[in-house]
Amino acid sequence: MGRGRIRARIRRSSLYTFACLRPRTSEEGAHPLSGPGFSRTVYCNQPLLHERKPLYYCKNDISTTKYNIITFLPKALFEQFRRVANIYFLLAACLSASPISPFTPVSMIAPLAFVVGLSMAKEALEDWRRFLQDVKVNHRKVSVHKGNGVFNLKIWQNIMVGDVVKVEKDQFFPADLLLLSSSYEDGICYVETMNLDGETNLKVKRSLEVTLPLDNDDAFKDFRGTIQCEDPNPSLYTFIGNLEYDHQVFPMDPSQILLRDSKLRNTDHVYGVVIFTGHDSKVMQNSTKSPSKRSRIEKKMDYIIYLLFTVLILISMISSIGFAIKTKLQTPDWWYLRPQETEYQYDPKNATLAGMSHLITALILYGYLIPISLYVSIEVVKVLQATFINQDLQMYDEETGTPADARTSNLNEELGQVDTILSDKTGTLTCNQMDFLKCSIAGIAYGVRSSEVELAAAKQMASDFEEHDSDLSNFPMPKNKAPGSWESNRTAEEIEIETIVTSKTNENKKPAIKGFNFEDNRLMNCNWLKEANSDVLLLFFRILAVCHTAIPELNEETGSFTYEAESPDEGAFLVAAREFGFEFCKRSQSSVVIRERISPSGQPVEREYKIFNLLDFTSKRKRMSVVARDEDGNILLMCKGADSIIFDRLSKNGKTYLEATTRHLNEYGESGLRTLALAYRKLDEEEYYAWNNEFQKAKTAVGSDREETLERLSDVMERELILVGATAIEDKLQKGVPQCIDKLAQAGLKLWVLTGDKMETAINIGFACSLLRQCMKQICITTPNSESFTNDVKEAIKANILNQITNGSQMIKQEKDPHAAFALIIDGKTLTYTLEDDMKHHFLALAVECASVICCRVSPKQKALVTRLVKEGTGKTTLAIGDGANDVGMIQEADIGIGISGVEGMQAVMASDFAIAQFRFLERLLVVHGHWCYKRIAQMICYFFYKNIAFGLTIFYFEAFTSFSGQSVYDDWYMILFNVVLTSLPVISLGVFEQDVSSDVCLQFPALYQQGPKNLFFDWYRILGWMGNGLYSSLIIFFLNVIIFYDQAFRIEGQTADIAVVGTTMFTCIIWAVNLQIALTMNHFTWIQHLFVWGSVVTWYLFLVLYGMVSPYYSKSAYQILVEILGPAPLYWITTILVTVTCNLPYLTHISFQRCFNPMDHHIIQEIKYYKKDIEDQNMWSRERSKARHETKIGFTARVEAKIRQLKGRLQKKQSSIGALSPS
Repeated sequence: MGRGRIRARIRRSSLYTFACLRPRTSEEGAHPLSGPGFSRTVYCNQPLLHERKPLYYCKNDISTTKYNIITFLPKALFEQFRRVANIYFLLAACLSASPISPFTPVSMIAPLAFVVGLSMAKEALEDWRRFLQDVKVNHRKVSVHKGNGVFNLKIWQNIMVGDVVKVEKDQFFPADLLLLSSSYEDGICYVETMNLDGETNLKVKRSLEVTLPLDNDDAFKDFRGTIQCEDPNPSLYTFIGNLEYDHQVFPMDPSQILLRDSKLRNTDHVYGVVIFTGHDSKVMQNSTKSPSKRSRIEKKMDYIIYLLFTVLILISMISSIGFAIKTKLQTPDWWYLRPQETEYQYDPKNATLAGMSHLITALILYGYLIPISLYVSIEVVKVLQATFINQDLQMYDEETGTPADARTSNLNEELGQVDTILSDKTGTLTCNQMDFLKCSIAGIAYGVRSSEVELAAAKQMASDFEEHDSDLSNFPMPKNKAPGSWESNRTAEEIEIETIVTSKTNENKKPAIKGFNFEDNRLMNCNWLKEANSDVLLLFFRILAVCHTAIPELNEETGSFTYEAESPDEGAFLVAAREFGFEFCKRSQSSVVIRERISPSGQPVEREYKIFNLLDFTSKRKRMSVVARDEDGNILLMCKGADSIIFDRLSKNGKTYLEATTRHLNEYGESGLRTLALAYRKLDEEEYYAWNNEFQKAKTAVGSDREETLERLSDVMERELILVGATAIEDKLQKGVPQCIDKLAQAGLKLWVLTGDKMETAINIGFACSLLRQCMKQICITTPNSESFTNDVKEAIKANILNQITNGSQMIKQEKDPHAAFALIIDGKTLTYTLEDDMKHHFLALAVECASVICCRVSPKQKALVTRLVKEGTGKTTLAIGDGANDVGMIQEADIGIGISGVEGMQAVMASDFAIAQFRFLERLLVVHGHWCYKRIAQMICYFFYKNIAFGLTIFYFEAFTSFSGQSVYDDWYMILFNVVLTSLPVISLGVFEQDVSSDVCLQFPALYQQGPKNLFFDWYRILGWMGNGLYSSLIIFFLNVIIFYDQAFRIEGQTADIAVVGTTMFTCIIWAVNLQIALTMNHFTWIQHLFVWGSVVTWYLFLVLYGMVSPYYSKSAYQILVEILGPAPLYWITTILVTVTCNLPYLTHISFQRCFNPMDHHIIQEIKYYKKDIEDQNMWSRERSKARHETKIGFTARVEAKIRQLKGRLQKKQSSIGALSPS
């Protein structure tokens, strides 16, 4: 049943001068929409018309999956056969059907089918999870007009272009809509676009006046209209179209468009008509297709396969040529083989054909050089690694009950090789909660509580100061001073550090008030009346309570007021005003009422302030003002805004507190707080009324210069201000963010922040996160005003930007201070130019030289383009992390995409490779799991190639030894079980359980992470080293066995060894050698590793016993080979021990030498832990931890180190001066 409009107490559009300008009318002219790009026609309230061509538009369902039912098989097969080894085994499987194959077709096809099938099943499972999340979004419900004024719930995916929908408060918009009307009678609504652009401030939208009467369900019975507009495009901030309604044409602009995935706030409901659906919507136009990502290690594996394939072809060619020569020259003399009656592949008359046929045999026979089981083992290991990530309780968020989620296991090892992190701000670094923390009034600072950044830095400083204490005490002291007099020379800075730390740990927390974390008894409970400048304090509190656009709502349960504010900042100001005794309680069309409590015991007094004008905040103005008359008849202009804007507008006599306030603002900025300056001006009646006449004329004027005129008139009024003070609000970072960023910086990772927020907000967060600090030099790249150029504006702007980039690069090159740090700050408009092909590499070259990079006002598309530039320009691994739909592009573009599973939708999670609940979990995901996974996979692959080379080359040696006969020295079952059973589980245990150091040590020594980005465990030196080890082992295994068993008895009875004895003994040596090798490789043993490694050796002997018991028809020459032949022969056991020790001796020597003379970082830590020095000598352990930090210029550790350098410098100067003054 239709519900009528709830009449608002006030027309909210009257609160806005700039943000909610009256939409243009038909008299001003419709938009010209001729030409390409403007072909879309929407018939309002007639969705079925769009089911037919040429108006057939896409459905409203979305998909973030890589596959669908039709594309899965071809795309998944393509993914599998991108792997070079799989192509080889496919060819080998095809050739195995020929009569010259040494193996049956089944033995070649079955392993390939198993490997490919298992990998495809894993891909299908991971994509199925994405599909289920897509279904969850597509099945959200919204009210849709069914006809005759009746609205019914309908799932999102069934919404069509032209549908009229009714969206309730706090719901997401299901598609891109034209706003028709809202629950407010002037047709405005508040929209939160945090999911799209990261902005936390609410946006004000206003419908066309002609559609205002469509204010209830019944009004849509006969509603018809036609929209002509632009085609689907990714621009979030532009829209051009016309609405033809009631025989008139009305121009539309972005202020009437409600974008999909933005949310309705502070408005009971709105009605809108669907313009763009599904993948045509602007948010989806900003997304990219789900990419197919491969890790760097997997890509490098292809080159190793190429190398091994080259070796395979080479030895096959040698074998083929050798066989052809033998066939031509010696086969005629082997009369017992009947060479005259032989088949073509052994025909001495056609040795070339025989050699070519033997080439195919050799290619299949030596195929063990290229391990097909490697891919299966890697898939199993990665799935188990992902399971451990998912089950890590240290990454479980108790508040939301959300664990970590490895949505794909293909990129586990990539987590350990990240070089650059590109992060969203809102919802990722911050939790969009503002707390009033400090203020400066009349040049006096108030507020004793510290920000999270100050607390974290103070804690770190206390720790570091202790470590540096010995250095400080080594400064030369005057000879006439006793050693104990050092205490009397303690500086104010030392005492300050101590005070910060102790006061913060002992402070008594009062019950939390949302938005208010202020503590200072001088201002609370009317104590401010005792202050010297109480009149200024009174004015400060009144500006907080009056200068805003919020609406109060009485909470009947608690009796207190809550506020519907456009931004969290504004809400925090009103809460602060209330706590100071100035409660905003009522707003009418032309006034606000404040309950003022100006005595500790007295009752609050309601004071009414007549609101004459409200000049609202915009990102261009960076300030807002209210012109109001108080009860004493004074007309005041109350203004708050960015300090740079306010300070420029102060009168000569309004700068009394400027110096002190500036100093406080710098301190607040250093503490990571968001600051605003507050000022006022007392207006003369005549002056005001003369100005107001012009202002009202401008507001009601029709024309393109209306906004310009309003801005000019506002600028005139907002001059000659008197400074009152400043506020400092803490944009609450998510829990653990400063510590996480600091740890990631110590691990050597670079962090870029890409945000849709304005530059000032981004800079504040930069300070809060310690990406910026006061002594850091900021390089701001901005776009100059185009009006200053006459000809070829674009080229002139580009030349100006390039000049700024060049100057920034020169500044960095000429800097001589080794501790100097630079930050690059750039906005989205400038990025439009710098991302073009002729400039992007100059921009990147400057960016990589800076300690931190902050990109502001960037669109989702630009986030993706910046990510691509960093990824392709540096050639290093990039990681993107975000929580909203606006982050999907960069998450998909980066090598690794991390989604924050927050409260604002799941688009980022659905597009991600890994999902975590909080940014702080990124520290453990990378520094612990990433480090482990990289080393595990790298060691596992190297070991795999080692064992297969050691095994495969023995087959080649034997064939060469037997005149290239094509005969294998090993039983077929030995060869089948080698990779599948006898060596598979140890290598899987290496990939799953190996730890060079524990998780705690990883976090204590974050610089260990750099082993991944530097690729120390999978570079060509190490790969070729392992291959060389395999070559050496194969030579030892084959030739020692042949030398021992050749032409001599090996049993007491005098029997000589046949091929079965030699083959089985060689295989025993291989099993022992490779399993002992993996045991030497492991740093961390559990009972599982012991079971798998030594169990594999035991399994080999059990197999020999059981296989030997099988009928000779099946076991052939292996019948009772261990029990009756090899077991009783001492030579068999001696040979096994001798060969095994000889094979592993070089590796043992190498690692012993390395640990003694050239240890790696983890070797030193392992020895410290082994000898328990971390427990016995805490100072040494702390010193090693301090030395192990990667040198960084961001994070609060860098801030603390800069402070300590400053303190040491001051102390040194002081000691020098004391020494110079003391008598000799």
